[in-house]
Amino acid sequence: MKVIFLKDVKGKGKKGDVKNVADGYAQNFLIKNGLAKEANAANLATLSGQKKAEEKHNAELLAKAKEMKEFLEREDTVVTIKAKAGEDGRLFGAIPAKQIAEEFNKKFNVELDRRKFELAAPIRALGYTRVPVKLHHDVTAIMTVNIVAQ
Repeated sequence: MKVIFLKDVKGKGKKGDVKNVADGYAQNFLIKNGLAKEANAANLATLSGQKKAEEKHNAELLAKAKEMKEFLEREDTVVTIKAKAGEDGRLFGAIPAKQIAEEFNKKFNVELDRRKFELAAPIRALGYTRVPVKLHHDVTAIMTVNIVAQ
């Protein structure tokens, strides 16, 4: 029996897959537990419509991410953060991704989640720092952050 998987089933298929499985397994386990539905013409048409809608949504997200990348990488898009520093240019403490995100949101009025910043370690020195920001699984922007002494 051909079924369309509604959820991932370990060892059998992923969500959206159309596979041929044993009749008893399909009737008694997959369909009964809501893990799959029978692959008839109507269900296959619904599945293709859902896939097209999902592809369109993903294309929109990718376009927005590319637009945001252009904004972040412009020369005038620099986040300036004031922090206490010693004589040698080292900070007392550090600047984490959360603080960069908050300052960016205040200055440019654009929401950017702190979890998107790919800082290996918090910033601990004065000056300009290039911070990678993962906007989409295909798009990573490099943002400039300027740390100045207070």
